[in-house]
Order: sequence, then C-alpha cells, then structure tokens
Amino acid sequence: MHGHQLKLLAEEERVQLWTDISVGSLYGALKRLHAEGLISGVRIEQEGNFPARQVYAITDLGTDALGKLRDDGLSDFVLRPDPFDLALTRLDPERLDALPGTITARVEKLARILRNTIETNTRARPHLSLAEAYALEHREKRLRAEIEWHESLIAVLPDIVADERTRTHQPLPHDSKDGRAS
Repeated sequence: MHGHQLKLLAEEERVQLWTDISVGSLYGALKRLHAEGLISGVRIEQEGNFPARQVYAITDLGTDALGKLRDDGLSDFVLRPDPFDLALTRLDPERLDALPGTITARVEKLARILRNTIETNTRARPHLSLAEAYALEHREKRLRAEIEWHESLIAVLPDIVADERTRTHQPLPHDSKDGRAS
C-alpha cells in the first residue's frame, strides 16, 4: 500500500480509539520504517494527475518486529510515571490553599474525558470486533479507577495540606502572625 491507502485504512480501522498513533504522523513513520528496513518500496504508482506514490511492503525483518511488538503488547504491562505524582510530592508551599480547587478541577476534567470516551465508544461499538470492544472498555475502566483514586485524594487533602505546612513550617490558617496558636 502507499501512504494514502494506509491512512484511509487506519481511519477505517479506527486506530485512534485505542492507540496514541496519529494518522497525521503516518508519512514520517513510513520514512522511519523504510530507513530501518522494516518496510521496502516495491513500486511507484500514479493515477491521473495525482502525484506519484511509493507503494510499500513489509519485509521479513518488519514481520518479525511486528510479531515481537504484538507479543510484547499482549504480555507486558506498562505503568508510566505520571507527572501528577511528582507534582503532588513536591507541592509549592505558597500555593497549598489552591490545591483542593486544582484537584477538584482535575477530577472534573477526568469525568469529562470519561463521558466523551463513553460516548465515542458507544457510537463505535456496533462496528467493532469483540477484541476491539474490550480494548475500548479497558480505557473506560482505567479512567474510572483514576477518578476513584482522585476522589479518595480529595478526602485526605486537608491532612496533606496540614502535613505540608508542618514540614515547611508554615503557620496554619488559625495561627497568629508570630507563629503561636491563637
């Protein structure tokens, strides 16, 4: 296939529903795959006044690499560090009062993402294989778990803020300016 055919196939297969592959980055990816010997150019096609298009085929090396990626994808678990966790463990002592609002806004954003995901999945489900439907359900469940964890975080935020103030020697809101309890 040439790049445009692959782009149409990716859109038809709805790869954006369960991957972070951008259909717009396809041509750059084709160049990298070709440079790595995972695909090879087999011919150039030109229809009418359209530009000439390079047709690619997967190589034996590419088939092996694809098989390994598929096996790894099915057997490996990837849990990437979340920048949120780093930010939570290194709070700005001057902005502790803003933390509950920030976290609440984050939960609201996650809830919107979940609602949009459910709507998209509902529209897509009649056109999906059983495996594709399960992949989409996995995303929904991960979002639900993330929201549940954040809600538990909101419940302990007063304790986190108090702990941070103690650790940074900031006066608590009810303390007087000289640091003694009023």
